[in-house]
Amino acid sequence: MPIRQITIVGTGLIGGSLGLALKLAGFDGDIVGCDKRAVLEIAEARNAIDRAEADLERAIADSDVIVLATPVGCILSQLETIGPMVPPTTLITDAGSTKQRFVERARELFGAQAAQRVLPGHPMAGKEFGGIEHADANLFRDAVWLVTPINGDENYTAGQHEYLQLLRSIGARIIATDAERHDRLCAWISHLPQMIATALASVLRDELVDDDAVTQIGGRALREMTRIAHSPYSMWRDIALTNTENIEEALLRFEQQLAQLRENLRGPELRKLFEDANKFGKTGV
Repeated sequence: MPIRQITIVGTGLIGGSLGLALKLAGFDGDIVGCDKRAVLEIAEARNAIDRAEADLERAIADSDVIVLATPVGCILSQLETIGPMVPPTTLITDAGSTKQRFVERARELFGAQAAQRVLPGHPMAGKEFGGIEHADANLFRDAVWLVTPINGDENYTAGQHEYLQLLRSIGARIIATDAERHDRLCAWISHLPQMIATALASVLRDELVDDDAVTQIGGRALREMTRIAHSPYSMWRDIALTNTENIEEALLRFEQQLAQLRENLRGPELRKLFEDANKFGKTGV
């Protein structure tokens, strides 16, 4: 059955961008937004959604696909809430940054049917500032959209296939992996950089808050390394709570590398560290 209605729960940066992107790509079904009234008013004004519903039960009624695009903690509780409300034919997916807890909760709720009813997802796209005001129809173009099928041995359902095709139509590149690998990889390539930026911006503020030179001579490197420090705590709190062990592992390893740098500021090992770092991201090296 074709997808005729999509409900996006959480019409902030990711949810609002998804609505805008689907419309730009020519999706001619209905897009229902569910959020606070003030957010929904902006989403409607920006044409990111066709209909606004602050009530979750009304928002998901008759939808073929429900996209949970709120912080991870909200996603988990919303999954429990909507699970008993929707028919088995409705596809539930999400845009959360961690996946193991979501997969576990889906299995608890739907048992053997979880793989058919739920398709966990995570767009590797975003900005340092959240909110519908910053939503962008091109946010997902050429970005990876990770999916973590609950049972990797099963084929996608027809509804899941169609949803993935919609994601491809907005320019996303679909990569499938398992939830455990997803959370470990994201701890290194996404969560660790955020924690580093947060720590750096925090220590700079503590040490140099009264020094005008910070803004006068701080260059591109400083701006790039602290840009994502503006990311909201409300989102990263839930990521830290649901991926603690992997983030701890990454932070510990990073701390060890920092210690090695500190101990070799006047030693020959510093050269090797720089040479190894220069190779990162280069193919065939």
